[in-house]
Amino acid sequence: MKKLINRPEDVVREELEGLALAHPDLVKVHFDPNYVYRADAPVRGKVAVISGGGSGHEPMHGGFVGRGMLDAACPGAVFTSPTPDQMYEASKAVDGGKGVLFIVKNYSGDIMNFDMAADLARGEGIEIESVIINDDVAVQDSLYTQGRRGVGTTVLAEKICGAAAERGYDLGKVAALCRKVNENGRSMGMALTSCTVPHVGKPTFEIGNDEMEIGIGIHGEPGRRRMNLQPVDEIVEMLIEPVIGDLPFKAGDNVLLFVNSMGGTPLVELYVVYRKAHQICASKGLNVVRNLVGPYITSLEMAGTSITLLKMDEELLSLWDDPVKTPGLRWGV
Repeated sequence: MKKLINRPEDVVREELEGLALAHPDLVKVHFDPNYVYRADAPVRGKVAVISGGGSGHEPMHGGFVGRGMLDAACPGAVFTSPTPDQMYEASKAVDGGKGVLFIVKNYSGDIMNFDMAADLARGEGIEIESVIINDDVAVQDSLYTQGRRGVGTTVLAEKICGAAAERGYDLGKVAALCRKVNENGRSMGMALTSCTVPHVGKPTFEIGNDEMEIGIGIHGEPGRRRMNLQPVDEIVEMLIEPVIGDLPFKAGDNVLLFVNSMGGTPLVELYVVYRKAHQICASKGLNVVRNLVGPYITSLEMAGTSITLLKMDEELLSLWDDPVKTPGLRWGV
């Protein structure tokens, strides 16, 4: 294992220390329990938006804390769900009096612990709504979930719901909006290599130099099938055809096309992926009205990509364009 770390058990804490030092105008970090929160929190009179999950998927979620996106993020150990006290304490820290929305990826540990945190926060008089993101069309169940996994649409939901909260939507409207994003987003990913969790010290799974796996999860969970490496255009077809067919997206739809790196795939390859994905969308009459290309929901150093399509209406489009200023995503500010 070759990694830029001191001790494996210190990786998350030291990463959070670095995040706070790099972006003191945007975020603060609370330790024991760990959570990242807006430097100007709590924002009075605004719904707070919180998400979280295991570390190793950066910049999600801590890198998306700031104006126009998350009010707080709760990082667990690498690939391990955060504990209920993290979300509970974060809720108290960022609640501005209008309630808190939890955006939760569909992983069993995340759901259980966010539910426990919601009960604790309600006991303090904080109004809580939770929305589960389950957009992965690759598999119906995984090692970590009942039902589909929550993947790329999570990033889009955090941006759009954060913008709505910033505009002054009430808690019920922000939660309803989050459900709409989830219902209209679909994703699928693939891997060329595995990744190594620092405290484990060996690859999460074995894959040959000439192999790839289609439909893999962000923790290295098995996908639909493993096969010999194919040209990128064929890989993109294998990813995007099930995504388009699932909603189903149809000719005339306006969509946001999100091409994501699993962590180890460079932009030069991502744009090759985007090129083909955009061409396929155009051939089916889908209007790509916005896009996002880069490493936003990663799996440590795993090589691979995922593709997400979100069907856009005027409300989603307007909220997507609203200003955002976070360590990992910013425009319009």
